[in-house]
Amino acid sequence: MAKQKKTEAPTADIATEIRDRIIWLRAEVLEHQRAYHQLDAPSISDAQYDALVRELERLESQYPELVPGRSPVDQVGFAPKREFKEVQHRVPMLSLNNAFSAEDVEQFCSRLAQNLGLPMTSPDLVFSAELKFDGIAVSLRYESGVLVQAATRGDGSVGEEITANVRVISDVPKQLSGLDLPEVLEVRGEVLMRRKDFQELNERQSARGDKVFVNPRNAAAGSLRQLDPQVTAARPLGFYAYGTGEVRWAAGRELRLHTHSEWLDALGRWGLPVAAERIGRVDMAGLQRFYAEVLARRPELPFEIDGVVYKLESLALQARAGYVSRAPRFAIAHKFPAEEASTRLLDIDVQVGRTGALTPVARLEPVFVGGVTVTNATLHNEDEISRKGIMIGDMVWVRRAGDVIPEVLGPIVPLRPAHARPFVMPDCCPACGTPSIREPNEAVSRCPAGLTCQAQRKQAFLHFAQRRAMDIEGLGEKVVDQLVDQGMVKTLADLYQLSVSKLARLDRLAEKSAQNLLDQIDRSRSASLSRFLFALGIRHVGEKTARDLAQHFGSIKAIRAATHTELLQAPDVGPVVAASIRGFFDSPDQLAIVDALLKEIRIERLDDRPAVAPAAIEALPFAGMTVVLTGSLAGMTRDQAGDWILSLGGKLSGSVSAKTSLVVAGEAAGSKLDKAQQLGVRVIDEPAFLAIIAPYQQED
Repeated sequence: MAKQKKTEAPTADIATEIRDRIIWLRAEVLEHQRAYHQLDAPSISDAQYDALVRELERLESQYPELVPGRSPVDQVGFAPKREFKEVQHRVPMLSLNNAFSAEDVEQFCSRLAQNLGLPMTSPDLVFSAELKFDGIAVSLRYESGVLVQAATRGDGSVGEEITANVRVISDVPKQLSGLDLPEVLEVRGEVLMRRKDFQELNERQSARGDKVFVNPRNAAAGSLRQLDPQVTAARPLGFYAYGTGEVRWAAGRELRLHTHSEWLDALGRWGLPVAAERIGRVDMAGLQRFYAEVLARRPELPFEIDGVVYKLESLALQARAGYVSRAPRFAIAHKFPAEEASTRLLDIDVQVGRTGALTPVARLEPVFVGGVTVTNATLHNEDEISRKGIMIGDMVWVRRAGDVIPEVLGPIVPLRPAHARPFVMPDCCPACGTPSIREPNEAVSRCPAGLTCQAQRKQAFLHFAQRRAMDIEGLGEKVVDQLVDQGMVKTLADLYQLSVSKLARLDRLAEKSAQNLLDQIDRSRSASLSRFLFALGIRHVGEKTARDLAQHFGSIKAIRAATHTELLQAPDVGPVVAASIRGFFDSPDQLAIVDALLKEIRIERLDDRPAVAPAAIEALPFAGMTVVLTGSLAGMTRDQAGDWILSLGGKLSGSVSAKTSLVVAGEAAGSKLDKAQQLGVRVIDEPAFLAIIAPYQQED
């Protein structure tokens, strides 16, 4: 990072405050480095640690005279554990400087160009971009193609020998292949644990009563640094290579490789795993596009990443750019918004859901994570709280990935205060006082009061109005609370009896807003069968099941008349789902609500169509296809287009990959269209899409 100019000398009092702050920050940073690198037990998130480091860098840069001596921000990793044999790295394993914004990346490129004496527009100033894995860095030494040694990063100069542990990782080749191998090849890469393997490991750990891991990174680090390789062998670890250390060729055998991308290609050719998600020879704009694309795809990747890495492509220019004390000048890590953070669990409340489920919700000391400030997070159920060992008052790990509801991952036990106390699930519904029940083989306690419980009634209305159900914009939590509390609606059908004069009585809802809401309610009088089914809130019937039922039976009449056995014939409908559907339509109260709704709502598409046989489904235009929608459509909303794709046999995906069958590109289609063209995926525009669905529109 660029050093700031020294400021004017502060007064004595201010100097003392600044000195004390620097000393405190140094101690904090050093302790967190030890917890992360040596103990594999961090107590704060990467983003929280980065904030401490940035503040320390700023103060040390402005006031270098106040606290002399080596700063922990110049330190790479941490000294090796004494239990492991030390390995001296022949080429230091350095860290990377971080960028947190597009402006940081621009400054990095500008500094680099200046250091190299190149204009920003130089054709030589091109980069590679790859993933920044969230695992543990290792170095693998191959001699004549044979793995002879493996080591952790350690403090960058000296690491821990973990050869026996690395040998049991199936992703790591013990013998490289190829006739053009170096005599000595030191491979740098990341040991990690894939999401699916991490989940399965924690399930096994929990079943045995053993410690569960907070995240895949901690699981990977703890599994790799075991004194017993058999423990490591039982853990599902993976590996990806991303660079090299020492390389030595036999006389006359040197392979001429001129760019970083060429080296990665060579590593892959010799049998080392190299991530496919990378690009080469791109300018600064290309780096930003790659960042945006990977950020969008982050949730669907099989492993955790916390950013992307940019490196100068030219190895000759890399050598010219050189290094600072702890990092190369020619590379930088562009970090993603943090998905995990630590904070204090202040209390646990219990919320009542649409189906009566009593869900513990954590009340948290506000913490910025996943791009927002989080104050509440789900705890799922009483058993989950017990399994994770969470107590009220704990410092806890919180995760929020993308738009996912924040979740408490687990406690930081060493920081548990003396006043921490266990959570006890209440015996009665906190909303209506009805004694709760917990059915055999269920993890959730429930309020059995149904719609007589105001909390369940409110949730039923909110579910009915949501975008993927009846899509009634404006019918939010505050409006629903007032409608139910004032007795203006008791069943879902009552929504369609509301008037402007009634709605205008509600707080903060003037006549114009009331009319807008009424217009939205009227607009919902026409809906697809799948949306209507989902909106009813039948337990275990989500969006996909509702679509499958609509496709299979074709009408609400057929679904409500179907026997348990007939329901089991629908795709992905098992005994539990079939029993729930049958129980819903066997209830006189529920049937009365459905009948009242059908007097107000017209079911579109498939309502009078007979059940679709499997052979007929295969003949549908999108059968077996994975389709991606991108850009805006003039003739319909994206949701409507998605409904058509699903009803005509297709599957929807939010990102383009090699498994994508088709991309429907509307106006202002962006990176998804670019990716489709790069991968050779078939692309059609809106007129072509409308032509495909036109025959089926005419059938309706």
